[in-house]
Amino acid sequence: MKAFGQSGRAPANRRRGVGPGTPSRQSGFSLVELLVVLALLIILTTMMWGFGSESRQHAAQRACRQNLEKIYVALQIYANDFSGRLPANTNAQTSEAPLSLLVPHYTADTSIFICPGGKDSALPSGVPFADRKISYAYYQGERLGDAQQPLMSDQQINTQPKQTGDQVFSTNGKPPGNNHYKYGGNVLFADGHVELTPPQLSFSFVTLPGVVLLNPKP
Repeated sequence: MKAFGQSGRAPANRRRGVGPGTPSRQSGFSLVELLVVLALLIILTTMMWGFGSESRQHAAQRACRQNLEKIYVALQIYANDFSGRLPANTNAQTSEAPLSLLVPHYTADTSIFICPGGKDSALPSGVPFADRKISYAYYQGERLGDAQQPLMSDQQINTQPKQTGDQVFSTNGKPPGNNHYKYGGNVLFADGHVELTPPQLSFSFVTLPGVVLLNPKP
């Protein structure tokens, strides 16, 4: 007769390999799984907030609008000192030469001349930048006041006159005219208001005779 509890079979816990001194198996992520998750997070972050992402560029367009509004204040002060005339350089080929006349007497903040949506390098604070590169186009020869006349804008694809429906900014994210990748750009008008347009101009404006559009350096 067998002793009580002895059935000839090993106890259940021993059959399953569980008992004193036997390490238990814990569920969790392997190194490979962690790396895959990390890679997916990086991809999603880049898609949402990378240079060419729509969300980042919309945020940059708002900051760009503030830049143009601040430049407008400096232009107003300049015009008050020069009988309504705005900065001009008759030999200028790009927008840097006339707009540099605002620094440092009318603004020492040179960061406002660099679009936050692009990749242009920062400028030294309080130093004229005629020999450097900014981000904005300038309608030289314009005067303040008229709500239909453009005064400045994000860099445009060219310096030709534009009408409603014409392409004014990059459509593929490549230069020129890609301050905001392929999501259009801002236009500052002579009365101080700023309007946002997609790459094809969505509104009309008037350019007076003698006004010359100067793009920044390429």
